[in-house]
Amino acid sequence: MARQSVSAAELRSAVDAVSAWLSDESLPAPGRTELAAAVRATARALAASAPGHSVEVRVPPFVAVQCIEGPRHTRGTPPNVVETDPRTWLLLATGLLDFETAMHSGALTASGSRAPEVAHWLPIARPATD
Repeated sequence: MARQSVSAAELRSAVDAVSAWLSDESLPAPGRTELAAAVRATARALAASAPGHSVEVRVPPFVAVQCIEGPRHTRGTPPNVVETDPRTWLLLATGLLDFETAMHSGALTASGSRAPEVAHWLPIARPATD
């Protein structure tokens, strides 16, 4: 499957659309379309900046990408997987939450010896500031 690239403008627009909600969970959640766009754009930006196939990052129900150089995984469950929900992923992707904190809170699972390497590539895009 060909990787879909994401432009800097598309990434910025997608993150900006959800940044108020990320900063204040009491605000109404963004619509599914906006949430999906932000999750997909940030995950694809991660895959572009850390190309490879040794770690799979899953953010159900929106996206799964492979990233980080190393052995290619082709069948069954990958040995190195990072999985989290959309809000946690976006908090990580924007630097509002760090990888270790998310992992220790249970909001993120990281299985396999290479999975924690994803933290090196975060944040992907900082939220806009007023």
